Order: sequence, then structure tokens, then C-alpha cells
Amino acid sequence: MPNFKSDVINASTAAADNETIIAWNDSLATKIDLIDSQHKHLVDLTNELFRACRLGGDALDTVFKETMSRMVEYVRFHFGAEQEMLLRVKYPKFAEHKAEHDSLVKTILETIKSYGKSRFVPNNFVRFLRDWIVGHIGHSDKTYAAYIMELKKRGLISDKDIEG
Repeated sequence: MPNFKSDVINASTAAADNETIIAWNDSLATKIDLIDSQHKHLVDLTNELFRACRLGGDALDTVFKETMSRMVEYVRFHFGAEQEMLLRVKYPKFAEHKAEHDSLVKTILETIKSYGKSRFVPNNFVRFLRDWIVGHIGHSDKTYAAYIMELKKRGLISDKDIEG
């Protein structure tokens, strides 16, 4: 089996410029259009958080808090859509995958709660988020994508099962 995680980390963390911390590229693609478009939006939100960190001061407070709020909403939306798809295709590692999602949501909510307290460092959180997204897509999402593509190739599921 290919080492999806290391391939993705190497390709995606080489950001194109000082305005991004993560660059979308084909190594992040699951080849499932619905999921890839949602992942691109998560990358965009992560880059917004990164740009807010670079602004610093009052701009950091305003932009970071607002973007974190949108991140929470979008993560919940994306995870819900992804989990519904995994249930439709009867993914055998669904519970494990959902637990990874639940862990990230918990971390994001704890981060929002601790924002503004003395030891909170927004840059560290953005790097954590980048690493989590890249690692999760590179391993967990690529694993279910391979499972789904194999089922589709064998004629056991259709695009309707995948896309809903």
C-alpha cells in the first residue's frame, strides 16, 4: 500500500507563498468530488487563520475569532457529509474515522474557549490544524477513498451511493 500520509505531507506543506500555510494540490485529492471540494474549503479556512496570525494585534483578534467560528461550522458540516457517505458505503472503519473527527471538533472548541488566555498561541494552533488536515486526508481519507473506489470498480456501489 502506498504511504499516502508522507506523500501528502511533503507536497502540501510546501506552501506557495507567505500567505498560505497549506497549499491544495493533487496529493490531497481523494478523487471524490464532493469531498475534495469540501477539503479545499477547509484548506482555505486554515490559510485565513494563518493570514490572521501574520496580521497580529487587533486584526488577529477580530479575524481569528470570526474565522474560527466559521471553521467550527464548516468542520461540523463537512464531517457530517463525510460520515453520511461512509455510512452509505458501509465503510468498515467508520467508528474509528468518526472518532478522529470528534477529537478535532473537541480540540477546536477547546481552542476557542482558551483563546485570549495567556498561554494560547494562534500560530501553534494553525500549525496543528494544518498538520491534522494533511495527516487526516493523507491517511484516513485516502484509505476510505481507496475502499470506495474498489467497491465502485467492482460494481458494488454507484456514484449515487457516494454523492448521496
